Amino acid sequence: MQRKAVLEHSDVTRLLAAAREEALRNGWNVSVAIVDDGGHPLALERLDGCAPISAYIATEKARSAALGRRETKGYEDMVNGGRTAFVSAPLLTSLEGGVPVRVDGQVVGAVGVSGVKSEQDAQVAAVGAAAL
Repeated sequence: MQRKAVLEHSDVTRLLAAAREEALRNGWNVSVAIVDDGGHPLALERLDGCAPISAYIATEKARSAALGRRETKGYEDMVNGGRTAFVSAPLLTSLEGGVPVRVDGQVVGAVGVSGVKSEQDAQVAAVGAAAL
């Protein structure tokens, strides 16, 4: 039988805090979503001044990164490279800003961020994911 780490509440708090601090340090009003390895929400925070739609988009970015086991930038690159049919894939967003959280090489969850430019969203998500 294989064993796998799972995110605990203290882990989720740490991921969320790291992402928030990175966003605030840069003056970016974003939403940050943390999900488990099945894409199920564990935490969501929308910073002051961030558009309400960003909460939905951040969650979908996190879900896509967790279920796909890769950064959502890969999906955006595929679509931008001409594979436009991928936009219709279920439960996926083709927008950069979703980053999986790995422990011992296994995906245990993901961080999704929305609210600023895609590469800035990805920067915040990467800092959050690295906090573990």
